[in-house]
Amino acid sequence: MASAAAAGASPGPAAPKSRKSVTGTRKGVAALFLLPALVLLGALVVYPIGYSVVRSFYNASGDGFAGFDNYKALFTDDGIRTALKNNIIWVVFAPTVSTALGLIFAVLTERVSWGTAFKLVVFMPMAISMLAAGIIFRLVYDQDPDKGVANAVWVGVHDTFAQSSAFPKAHPGRDSPLKADAGGFITSAPVHAGQPVTLPLVGVAPDQMPDGAKKAVAAEAEPGKITGTTWQDFTRGKGVGKPGSPDPSELGYAGMRIEAVKDGKVVASAEAAGDGTFTLPASAEGALLRLPASNFKEPYNGVDWLGPALVTPAVIGSYVWMWAGFAMVLIAAGLAGVPRELLEAARVDGANEWQVFRKVTAPLLAPVLAVVVVTLMINVLKVFDLVYIIAPGSSQDDANVLALELYRKGFAEGQPGIASAIAVFLLLLVIPVMLFNIRRLRREVRR
Repeated sequence: MASAAAAGASPGPAAPKSRKSVTGTRKGVAALFLLPALVLLGALVVYPIGYSVVRSFYNASGDGFAGFDNYKALFTDDGIRTALKNNIIWVVFAPTVSTALGLIFAVLTERVSWGTAFKLVVFMPMAISMLAAGIIFRLVYDQDPDKGVANAVWVGVHDTFAQSSAFPKAHPGRDSPLKADAGGFITSAPVHAGQPVTLPLVGVAPDQMPDGAKKAVAAEAEPGKITGTTWQDFTRGKGVGKPGSPDPSELGYAGMRIEAVKDGKVVASAEAAGDGTFTLPASAEGALLRLPASNFKEPYNGVDWLGPALVTPAVIGSYVWMWAGFAMVLIAAGLAGVPRELLEAARVDGANEWQVFRKVTAPLLAPVLAVVVVTLMINVLKVFDLVYIIAPGSSQDDANVLALELYRKGFAEGQPGIASAIAVFLLLLVIPVMLFNIRRLRREVRR
């Protein structure tokens, strides 16, 4: 009966699994879920890096071992050295300026009711691709003021203080009493009081005549004074009009400056009226009349933004336009976490707003500023699109950066070995910045 009772008894509870086996199971499940990501990481990151490192030690065809020759080219090739120099300029200025502007925008917009709308506008360029931004700024920097916004503004400001001439193409016609003189024109014979002078010119398109131009009239003689007319001596139509004298359809050169010159010195000057007439005092008797070069100065055409001297700062400006909003948003988020009681305490203690910002706000934002600067430094080391699109072919060598040179060596010049060496060099430049960022993040977590 004892044996039967034992046989009929229910089995006891199973022995608990060990902690090690449970941990191992969990790790296995985690590894299983991570496996697709690890496969993609290996295929898209690890393998390309490894292949680039290996390929950088081979020649252009890939058949022969080149050793460190490709890496020597990084410091001997003029194009790569220019790219390296420009990358240093990018790393120093682009993150600094973007972060500084982001900090200014974030701090100032806290105090205005329309701050959110302003932040939205500043951040909006982040929604635009680098390709689109490059096309936009290629147009912005166009040399022609009628197309490029930058030069339109620049020329407008310049012309406000230094008006361009309205007669850049004007010149004497046939049988003219004028001859060339140091960029301007001068009469061949001296002038005398009581004998009106004619100074005819041609070469100014009708739609380019000054706004104040009126129908030209022949000057009347005045005792003791030199009088004359300067005008556009041209009438449309074959055989129409009389050369050397104002016709009804011809316009005066309003604003033309006339100088009386004796022995190389200007003794008198005048400015033509709307109808082209002018009057000089008796001191101009026996002088030569000169139309100085300032009358024919070419119109100011702005700055060559995409020329060799300014192309790198111009492209950096477009980058700042895109990424200042990114910096502003991150800094504004950090600013929202700054304890307000600390700021109020500083103000109560007598600190002005600049002192509050410098002694309290900026130190508390230091971790956020570090994140922004490091992120932008990594980003600018890889910049390619903006330089490739904005810089024209004539100055692309001057705007060159390492990522662009990698593309050119690998695809345009058929030197994949050197291109791979540039890729490895870029990786080596990025790694210290990434390590710094990782260490900083770990310190933040420990706090």
